[in-house]
Amino acid sequence: MDKILIKDLLVRGIIGVNDWERENLQDILINIEIEADLSQAGASDQLEESINYRTVTKRVIEHTETAKRLTVEALAADLAAICLKERGAQKVRVRVEKPGAVRFARSVGIEIERSSES
Repeated sequence: MDKILIKDLLVRGIIGVNDWERENLQDILINIEIEADLSQAGASDQLEESINYRTVTKRVIEHTETAKRLTVEALAADLAAICLKERGAQKVRVRVEKPGAVRFARSVGIEIERSSES
């Protein structure tokens, strides 16, 4: 299966359960892989035959900046659903990380996979 990659998208938003996390914007690092059949786009050289990664990225940024989720799990599920709404998207892998959230770790986070069948 072909993949569209959105790597190391850094967005600022509200995420977390602590009072200070609910009041201050934090860095949120997002990585997305969308699986789809991109052979038509490769053959025709027409964007309409593919998933527009710029459009997906704008939707992901907008949602992340405004969602104010308590958990990275909930935000990742939201972003997976956004990606799977794209025509032709069959499967998505979303990684959401909070850089600097835990002392001595570069970041902490989760990775989920969802498919259009589930």
